[in-house]
Amino acid sequence: MSAKNRDNQGRWRNKTVAFRVSPEEDELIETLVRLSGLTKQEYIVRRLQEKEIVVVGNPRVYKALKMELTKVLEELQRIKGGEEVPKDLLDVIKQITVTMKGMKDGQ
Repeated sequence: MSAKNRDNQGRWRNKTVAFRVSPEEDELIETLVRLSGLTKQEYIVRRLQEKEIVVVGNPRVYKALKMELTKVLEELQRIKGGEEVPKDLLDVIKQITVTMKGMKDGQ
């Protein structure tokens, strides 16, 4: 049996919430979680409660930013001239921009 998990306020998290998403939605969620530096659980809970997500720069976040920027560059190079940029890619670019601006302003 695993140890009881408690949140930052000492509450025991013993309820499970599950839902289905498409592979594309899962990829976007995973990307946003990586860029936030939070656990997936904490990220989803904060988003559902409409709480602000503050990204604290650390090696994990910097690595995620580097990897995501590499993926964005590859995808943009793959897109032919005149083609529309997919909305999911624009969402990732927006989140990277917000994350980097927030990290710059926080210094």
